[in-house]
Amino acid sequence: QVQLVESGGGLVQAGGSLRLSCAASGSIYVFNAMGWYRQAPGNRRELVATITSGSSTNYGASVKGRFTISRDKNAVYLQMNSLKPEDTAVYYCNALNVVGNYWGQGTQVTVSS
Repeated sequence: QVQLVESGGGLVQAGGSLRLSCAASGSIYVFNAMGWYRQAPGNRRELVATITSGSSTNYGASVKGRFTISRDKNAVYLQMNSLKPEDTAVYYCNALNVVGNYWGQGTQVTVSS
């Protein structure tokens, strides 16, 4: 059974940085893509960033230039710099392979002004 375990969330002041990590296990297939999504209260879940097995990346417009996604085999990382209060949300790790689409349990990121 595929499991995604996130870590690295927390409370930070505006302008600060955080690094999220996600470790995936239990898949015999390569994850074609891994990424991060976020959901703030009352909002839909939205794309933060994705990275393919070939290292192609895609970023949501609101984080481009501030966040960097990276990947090492079945682990994916999100370096978040210049954080803003509007980045406050639950951040979810996502992994996609030929069998299914998987989600982590989420980690809270809170940015104070």
